[in-house]
Amino acid sequence: MSGEERWCVVTGGRGFAARHLVEMLIKYDMFAVRIADLPSKIDLQSHEENGLLGQALRSGRAQYVSTDLRHKAQVLKALEGVEVVFHMAAPNSSINNYQLQHSVNVQGTKNVIEACTELKVKRLIYTSSPSVVFDGIHAIFNGNESLPYPDKHNDSYSATKALGEALVVKSNGVNGLLTCCIRPSSIFGPGDGLLVPSLVAAARAGKSKFIIGDGNNVYDFTYVENVAHAHICAERALASGGEVAEKAAGKAYFITNLEPIKFWEFVSLILEGLGYQRPKIKIPAIVVMPIAHIVEWTYRLLGPYGMKVPQLTPSRVRILTCSRSFDCSRAKDQIGYTPIVSLEDGLRKTIESFSHLRAECQPKKGGPSKASVYLGRGRVEKGLCKSCTEALDMVLNWYYIDNDDNPFADTLLWKNKRQTLTVLLVMVAIYYNFIARGATILTTVSKLLLLLGYTVEKIPASNFHLSEEKSRDVVMSMASSWNGLVNVLKSLCKGKDWILFLKVLSFS
Repeated sequence: MSGEERWCVVTGGRGFAARHLVEMLIKYDMFAVRIADLPSKIDLQSHEENGLLGQALRSGRAQYVSTDLRHKAQVLKALEGVEVVFHMAAPNSSINNYQLQHSVNVQGTKNVIEACTELKVKRLIYTSSPSVVFDGIHAIFNGNESLPYPDKHNDSYSATKALGEALVVKSNGVNGLLTCCIRPSSIFGPGDGLLVPSLVAAARAGKSKFIIGDGNNVYDFTYVENVAHAHICAERALASGGEVAEKAAGKAYFITNLEPIKFWEFVSLILEGLGYQRPKIKIPAIVVMPIAHIVEWTYRLLGPYGMKVPQLTPSRVRILTCSRSFDCSRAKDQIGYTPIVSLEDGLRKTIESFSHLRAECQPKKGGPSKASVYLGRGRVEKGLCKSCTEALDMVLNWYYIDNDDNPFADTLLWKNKRQTLTVLLVMVAIYYNFIARGATILTTVSKLLLLLGYTVEKIPASNFHLSEEKSRDVVMSMASSWNGLVNVLKSLCKGKDWILFLKVLSFS
C-alpha cells in the first residue's frame, strides 16, 4: 500500500465470513483494516497469530476496536477516518428473538448509516441475506433481485435483515455515500461454527440418518472465500466511478457458487467426507413440525435459564424442506462477480478443515442403542420395521426417557397389544370429543370429571336472592359511605380541618 494509508472497517469482523474478508483485504493490500466487534479484546487462534492477521496487527496495518453497534457514539469512534465500511455484523441467525435482531440489524444499521454520512465515508457494503425474500412457505427457483419482500418472513432474522437492507439502499447518494447490499446464499467453509458442527453433532447423536421432507429440494451454497470476494468486487465497482459505479450503487445482489445442488446431497457429501452415514430415511415435514413447535416453545420458557439455542425449530424445518436457488446474473454484470472457488474444491477444503470432527475421532461408546435401552431392552414385535425403530431412536434422542421397566416401551412397540389398542382408542376419543371441537380447558376438564363420576352439588337459586329490605340496606350503606368520603374531601380542600388533614397524612 503506497502513499497515504487508506482505512476500511469490517463490522462484526470476528464473524465467520468477516474473518475471511479481513484476511483477503490484508492479503490484497487494499486497505488498512479496522476490525469492529463486540468482545473487549481480540482473541486470535494460533493460525491467525502466526498468519497475515497477526502480522498486520503487530505492524499496525490492522486494528481492533470493541464496538456495540447499538451505541452510536461507539460506531462513530470505530468509523472515524475510514473510506469504506463493510457492514457484516449480525446476531446468530438461529436466534429467533425479534428484539435482539431488530436492535442490531435495524437500529445498529441506522447508526452505521448515520455515522457514514456524518463522517463522509465514501462507500458502504452491507451483508444482507437471501432470506429477505423468503416467506418460509413458497420455494424459490433461480430467483432474481426482482423478487419483492414478502408480507411475512420465515423468522425475525430475515425480517430485520430486510429492514436493514432497505435502509442501506435508501441511503445511497446521501452526502456522497455510495451503498450496495450483498445477499450470500448459505455460506460454508473453514471456520464455520454452525453448519458443519451441527451436522456432526446430529450424526454423533444418531440423527443424521434422517431426511426431513422428500429430499429433492434444491439449494444454492456459497463457499466463504467467494463471499469475501463478492464484497471486494462490490467495493471495487463502487470505487471505479462513472457509469460502472452508478449502475452498481443502490442495489442488492444475490451471491452463490453458481452450482445449485440438492440440499440433502450437499449434507450427505459433508457427512460422508467426515466418515459418517449419509441420510436415507425420509420423514415428512408434517411429522417433524409439531416436535419443532414444542422444542421452540420449551426454549422460550427455559432460554432465560441457560437452555442452549435448539437446532430443531419451525423456521429451520421450513428452510430444510424448501428449495432456494438464485440467479447471480446481476452480480456478474454490474459488480463483476464470478466464483473463485468451485463447489467441489470448497467441499474438499471444508472437509479437510474439520478433520478433528471425523467419525474416527469421536469418543467410543459401547452398549446398546438408545432405542434399545429406553424402550425396555426387550424384543421388538416383527411388525415394527427397521426404519420405524430408527425413527424412534431419533425421537428418543430428542426426548430422553430413562426407565428400565418402561410401560411406554410396551405400548409403543406393541408388546402388549391390548394395552396399545386401549391407549389408541382413548387418545382418539379424547381428541374427537374434547380437542377437535375447540372446547376450552375448563370445559374439557369438567367433561372429564363428569365421565369419572365427579360431581358438584348444585347451588340453590335461593342463595342468589336478595330481599327488598336487604337490598335497601346495602344501597343506603354504600350511599352513606360515599357521602362521608365526599365531605372529608371537601374539608381537606377548604384547608379548615387541620386535625383531619394530619390524620389523613399519617395514613397515607
